Amino acid sequence: MLKEWQLSKFCGKLANYFKGMQDNREKFEHFRQRYPIFTYDSYQYKQVGQDIYLQFRFLVGDDIVFEPQSIIKYHPDFANFFAHHSLSDLDTLFFHIGMIELISYWKSVCSPKILIKANSLPKASIDFWKKLYFNGLGEFFFVNNIHTTIDHFVEIEAEDREVPLIDVDLYDKTIVPIGGGKDSVVTLEALRNKKDVMPMIINPRGATVDCAKTAGFDNNFMEIKRTICPNLLTLNAQGYLNGHTPFSAMLAFYTMLLACLSGRKNVALSNENSANEATVIGSDVNHQYSKSLEFESDFRNYIAKYINDKLNYYSFLRPLTELQIAYLFAKNPSYFPSFKSCNVGSKTNVWCGNCAKCLFTFTILSPFIDISTLKTIYGSDLFENESLLETLKELCGMKPTKPFECVGTISEVCLSLVNSMKKYDVLPFLLAFFEKTQQYQQYKNISLQQELQKWNEENFLQADEKQLLKELLNIK
Repeated sequence: MLKEWQLSKFCGKLANYFKGMQDNREKFEHFRQRYPIFTYDSYQYKQVGQDIYLQFRFLVGDDIVFEPQSIIKYHPDFANFFAHHSLSDLDTLFFHIGMIELISYWKSVCSPKILIKANSLPKASIDFWKKLYFNGLGEFFFVNNIHTTIDHFVEIEAEDREVPLIDVDLYDKTIVPIGGGKDSVVTLEALRNKKDVMPMIINPRGATVDCAKTAGFDNNFMEIKRTICPNLLTLNAQGYLNGHTPFSAMLAFYTMLLACLSGRKNVALSNENSANEATVIGSDVNHQYSKSLEFESDFRNYIAKYINDKLNYYSFLRPLTELQIAYLFAKNPSYFPSFKSCNVGSKTNVWCGNCAKCLFTFTILSPFIDISTLKTIYGSDLFENESLLETLKELCGMKPTKPFECVGTISEVCLSLVNSMKKYDVLPFLLAFFEKTQQYQQYKNISLQQELQKWNEENFLQADEKQLLKELLNIK
């Protein structure tokens, strides 16, 4: 947990290096004085036809109103819930979704107080929210050069009152969130013939829908349509504070809602052990904080105490590294035309071929998939792209930060590059550069096969799931 971490010890020496960094300390203090209170005013939910409509109302001073909306599309799995319950039975969960949605809007002004008027919040739960907000905004604070601590960045004020746990029927069935990348494909493929699973997608796009279809779930998945309030985009354009928020934490609360609606008590995420590594070397700043084991453990405890103690949120891939996941994904060529992890090209469903996410996935897959096949997937051999040299340095630990993307560890990248070199008679530009580095010397004699036999015991898998993964990887 981050306690007294201050960004100044990193920002000073990195300001000239990190081109995306902005010195917004004065702006941060200005907005905090101008907007001392951010209010979670209310939330509404209703059925329109069979779908569920959610709306949250957040207020900043007298002149800023945010009203984001989400739609939970009806799925046949909800029938049993509606036969025995009303939406008001899930009131606590709707309120909690607003608690995680609000951070996207609070960050625009960083008010020193968050006032919760919409509902009560047990005093004992406040520390969970402060930790989630602070660590989940670690990248936001870093990129904006904001110096603060977990004790001072915000005060959360709410009525202190306990709320009964949600009482719904839950069965040993599983929801698998699909993001369109290789990780969720590995989870879905491993579980779909062993358990009763159902994919879940937020804001479906080409890759997410295509991956679900490839797995045999043609137009049969749980769907959430989530929208950003236009007022936030307007403020961003006017120069209000902006940056990364913990999307996976938001996803976590939505999955709990779908679990209660569908009676599926298990939610199997696809976050690997590698997500625990810091993005800024030598710090706790982690782009993937809400994918980390620390968040997963905190969230499980929170849900059991305040929502429902039968719900089981966990990452199926937590025992594994990105290398092992890439190895398993490579065994499923039917997904090669479908999967996409590129955020730049997500709207047009393409690999842009010029970003850190593209280079990382190309690299991590390269030991296990023929280069010619990778060229077909990505449109070119990314190791020949000279403009990606600085990105390669970040991925390999030659810079003070890794890319602010969901990428693997420095060691995984370096070991992948070493093994990719064996596939070429003449090394392409990036690999030729890597061969001359200290990182190459450090990793050139490490056995890839030994790395594929690793197993991390810090996970929340059931015994049969552990056995399934070990069999897939031939781990004794």
